[in-house]
Amino acid sequence: MQKVALIIANKEFRDEEYTTIKDILISKGIKIYTFSNETGLALGRFGNEVEVKNNIKDLNVKNFDAIVFIGGSGALDYLNNDISYNLARSFLDNNKIVGAICISPVILAESGILKGKSATVWSSPMDKSAIAILKKNMAKFNDLAVVVDGNIVTGRNCEASPEFALAIFSLLTNCQKSI
Repeated sequence: MQKVALIIANKEFRDEEYTTIKDILISKGIKIYTFSNETGLALGRFGNEVEVKNNIKDLNVKNFDAIVFIGGSGALDYLNNDISYNLARSFLDNNKIVGAICISPVILAESGILKGKSATVWSSPMDKSAIAILKKNMAKFNDLAVVVDGNIVTGRNCEASPEFALAIFSLLTNCQKSI
């Protein structure tokens, strides 16, 4: 059974991204493990509570087929750091799947893995700063709901969660066939 590590911030993660992606992947037979920057109760932006038993610093790349960073303002407050950067690089270096949705593609950009890659990220008419960060890190920004470039999947916002989850699943299925 394939395993995916979903990464949420312990505060202000985007509830519907987490639950939609998790539910779709579970319905497809994927085993989900939730990690955060702290164990215990994680609180979503809209009140979703998730009991987290796994700290991101203990995540072993060898035990998972994919890593997915969930968005929400907490992602940049608590996960935009060397631990996340090293995990993203390590997953990609091991030919595994790396996903990020909403604001979280900023983490991938800052890790360096989006250099020369196509990606999308959350933005609004009043806030294009995430797009600027992608471009500063030499990513090719595409204003699409979901962008797949090799083993990297990025999603623009919470509305893209179902399509994003299915893109992750599709890559997992393709990786399974190539083994």
